[in-house]
Amino acid sequence: MSVPQRNVLWTFFCCGLGVAMVSLDNLVVITALPSIRGDLGGSIQQLEWTVNAYTLTYAVLMLTGAALGDRFGRRRMFGAGMGVFVGASAAAALAPGIGALIAARAVQGLGAALLMPLNLTILTEVAPPRRRGALLGAMSAVEGVAIAMGPLLGGAVVEHLSWQWIFWINVPIGAVVLPVARWKLTESHGPSPRLDLVGTALASAGLFGIVFGIVNGHADHWTSARVLLSLAGGAAVLTGFVLWELRSALPMFPMGLFRHRTFSAMNAAGLLMFAGMFGSVFLLTQFLQGPRGYSPLEAGLRILPWTAVPVFVAPLVGLLSDRVGSRTIVALGLTFQAAGLGWIAALVSPDVPYASLVPAMVLCGLGMTFYFSPTANMVMSAVGAGERGMASGAINAVRELGGVLGIAVLASVFSAHGGLSTPDTFTDGMIPAVWTGVVLIACGALAVLLTPRRPYDGRSADPEATVPGCVGDPV
Repeated sequence: MSVPQRNVLWTFFCCGLGVAMVSLDNLVVITALPSIRGDLGGSIQQLEWTVNAYTLTYAVLMLTGAALGDRFGRRRMFGAGMGVFVGASAAAALAPGIGALIAARAVQGLGAALLMPLNLTILTEVAPPRRRGALLGAMSAVEGVAIAMGPLLGGAVVEHLSWQWIFWINVPIGAVVLPVARWKLTESHGPSPRLDLVGTALASAGLFGIVFGIVNGHADHWTSARVLLSLAGGAAVLTGFVLWELRSALPMFPMGLFRHRTFSAMNAAGLLMFAGMFGSVFLLTQFLQGPRGYSPLEAGLRILPWTAVPVFVAPLVGLLSDRVGSRTIVALGLTFQAAGLGWIAALVSPDVPYASLVPAMVLCGLGMTFYFSPTANMVMSAVGAGERGMASGAINAVRELGGVLGIAVLASVFSAHGGLSTPDTFTDGMIPAVWTGVVLIACGALAVLLTPRRPYDGRSADPEATVPGCVGDPV
């Protein structure tokens, strides 16, 4: 049954604002940390946890959020996630101390985990097959722009208002989206009639161990007992999760998805892309504010050659992916991203002219657009209708893990070769760290090339014929 054009637009409106809110809050806090410390106090480790508490719960509970949406209704859980996220944002703005802020950020991550994996599924359900690539491409571009614009928005808000407003801004957005979502979004469910409680608990506990170990790897050293036990314990529990899901009659996550090269390769590419991009953006932002001496707002404005490109290019890339297929475009995007970061690493120095970095950042912006725009359509077209909630949850969880991993690994490389004491020591650490990001993203491009050659148009799978645990498209 066709969905009226107006309902498709309303769905994109709700899901787009949800994606923008959640994605912005990944990095928007970074430029506000000095102001937060001035108001609330706290150690460096506590300030790091204002970022990590959000990332931890967000990444760990993503698959759980997708499972809850499949079981209890995706529109219903989208609204619940939006309500939790907005309420936690208000609590963060009102936090009287650093501990309360960290707790509010953790609850924000819970709301994001309920909301984020359902966006793509809800939109895919209503998007006409011939326009699915363009719509999902535009949605992915919204996510990419929001992530990249986080430092700029955070700097502008802190300089002209106060750090509390990076959280207050979510409240009116939620007040608009919640009633529209209730009124306009179409309800849908996954194929399972019950919730896999054991699988949900194992997935959450295993991911918690992995993410906790990664988050603490830099501060506690990667060889410390706490980090090694956390990583090993998380890996062991995730192994148990896989074994349980393979035996379960109604699994929380159909392991058959990984038999499809497109799904597996795009998850690997997402992990590597986010690792290289998040880590590099984090260091570039600090470079502009540290050695170059720009204010948070000035630093954010100088990243615009990177972040503004998707606004102009994303719609064209989405339409192009519908016509020629996504595989080449995504691989080219990762190649552009790696080349742009390599260009930055080759040029960066304490006195590098800003203008010389602009072409490299434009190339990074093109790479980000080419990657984000077709990726969602590639993944969602490769699976059946009943598996889209889990597919969306999986790729979002893997991306978030990649971001955590990238910041931790590139920060470790930075510390091993340089430091914060002088501009020279900063660039001594930044250069090998960014080159590490280049290698990660280049490996992601190779992963994309392992996907099937034929283009995906959103109609190749028969959603009604797909059974749980099997994918819609042949290899």
